[in-house]
Amino acid sequence: MLDFTEASLKKVLTRYNVALEKALTPEEAAEELYPKDELIYPIAKAIFEGEEDDVIEGLQAAIEAGKDPIALIDDALMIGMGVVIRLYDEGVIFLPNVMMSADAMLEGIEYCKENSSATPKTKGTVVCHVAEGDVHDIGKNIVTALLRANGYNVVDLGRDVPAEEVLAAVQKEKPIMLTGTALMTTTMYAFKEVNDMLLENGIKIPFACGGGAVNQDFVSQFELGVYGEEAADAPKIADAIIAGATGIKELRDEFHKH
Repeated sequence: MLDFTEASLKKVLTRYNVALEKALTPEEAAEELYPKDELIYPIAKAIFEGEEDDVIEGLQAAIEAGKDPIALIDDALMIGMGVVIRLYDEGVIFLPNVMMSADAMLEGIEYCKENSSATPKTKGTVVCHVAEGDVHDIGKNIVTALLRANGYNVVDLGRDVPAEEVLAAVQKEKPIMLTGTALMTTTMYAFKEVNDMLLENGIKIPFACGGGAVNQDFVSQFELGVYGEEAADAPKIADAIIAGATGIKELRDEFHKH
């Protein structure tokens, strides 16, 4: 006879991990991930909530208590953003939440820099742009926000950027990666021109492309192309590069879905 008592059902749910899927609010889910340090906790929480004033207030208190301003970027701001990114990846929160948190984190970084004579270290530089002829920059703005939130120095060239300007920026900044977004099919072909210009000048960095008009098959046609299906793939591709995956084939093996 089947046992449908509360105790029996609870055991079954726990066994199959359903108990962990309890209806937590985003705030409750974040609460379980915050650091316990009494100085770091309010900063991380303010980042999650996207409250810029509270971030600055928390940083000020931590600095007055003896914390190093630059160290707080990694030890508090990035910790808070890590909570945001994890919950976004798990589908608990959504892109507008990430954007608000990223803005709050960037304000916090500027505050830390203003209160220190030292220069914060970044993971690396990424150049971002929207394809020539395309004025739709929402996707690019999301990419830049997520990259900055993950500790990268971003050189944002804006929208409708000629291939020559992209090349010049790459030559000047020497980034670990270039990103391009395009919303219209009529503009995505500019990526092939950028790819060819880079190769002609002996530059073989990964060129991560995405956007509403772009698909994996198209990006795979040019030598440096790596397809990012979602904006959140950009920092993951960059992380893979600094972890040693510099080959285009290696990146495609990891990030191309089919």
